Amino acid sequence: MNKIGAYIHIPFCKKKCPYCDFYSAAADDKAFGKYTDAICSRIYEYGRQLKREADTLYFGGGTPGLLGAERLCRIYNSAKDSFGLDNAEVTVEVNPEKKDIDFYKLRKCGFNRLSLGIQSANDNELALLGRLHSISDAAACIAEAKASGFENISLDLMIATPSQTKESLKRSIEFCVSNGAKHISAYILKIEQGTPYYNMRDSLSLVDEDEQADMYLYACEQLEKNGFSQYEISNFALPGYESRHNLKYWHDEEYIGIGPSAHSFIDGKRFYCERSFDKFYDGTVTPDGEGGSSEEYIMLGLRLSDGITNAGYRARFGSSIPERYITNAKKFNGTGLLYADDSSIRLTSRGFLVSNSLIAEILS
Repeated sequence: MNKIGAYIHIPFCKKKCPYCDFYSAAADDKAFGKYTDAICSRIYEYGRQLKREADTLYFGGGTPGLLGAERLCRIYNSAKDSFGLDNAEVTVEVNPEKKDIDFYKLRKCGFNRLSLGIQSANDNELALLGRLHSISDAAACIAEAKASGFENISLDLMIATPSQTKESLKRSIEFCVSNGAKHISAYILKIEQGTPYYNMRDSLSLVDEDEQADMYLYACEQLEKNGFSQYEISNFALPGYESRHNLKYWHDEEYIGIGPSAHSFIDGKRFYCERSFDKFYDGTVTPDGEGGSSEEYIMLGLRLSDGITNAGYRARFGSSIPERYITNAKKFNGTGLLYADDSSIRLTSRGFLVSNSLIAEILS
């Protein structure tokens, strides 16, 4: 039986960033202890129920680093007891603020991958994004992580943020490269309802959609020049450093999510915990329908630069990609948005910018 992925949501932040709509609450040391107890308990419950091994473990947030190394290691050990984690990729997201977590203890415990949300290497842009760190903080954080034995470090960047230019975006990319990043996630800023940025949207200094697209393609070009291959819409990696955990999502493989707002896909069923501490603590899980269909597999697979192939589709469903999807995709050959032949479909970087529309047309 294939190994699953495990995701742990840590919904605490020192301060909510004005663009963020992820579920999180204010940092509270008393709440940290209660939450850690509940997470460990839920991990053991799922371990007994599922009797499955996991080969990826991802701590996302919020700000997982706020729990501190001791609590994070306790959760890791619970997951190891329950899911094995043999040769697993174990990632934790950390904000690159002034030192507040023991990287050496994390590395010794079993964590082997860090994801740092630097977002920009320009202090004026960081201030506009409401971030609590400076670029010198980020450089110091990366250096300490590397000195503690972390070699697999992923850095997050944001594209088309207030006051960002191509020149400042290039400086951010160069910062990531020069500081030894093995993986870079680059996301176009999206203004989400319910966030402070949404309420401020008319006063923010933002570029229009055409300029957003131009900056995204510029980032793709610059990252490629520095040896980072684009393997997914927003993710770039040096060879061998693609995120194994995130690839599970895009390959439509199974994973268990633990924590409020965390989603799961197990045995053909999707389910999630609502955005509520109370619902999480009382064990409420909400069904979210069937998963793993042909259409879902194609929709997720076309997020990847490799796209979908007959070989991959046949291994999953026992037949070639349905001819109607190939026919629909071939209509876009020559547009620069995708490449399609009788055995595969894959989107280009330019196609990723309109991926929702393209995929809808292919599946129509």
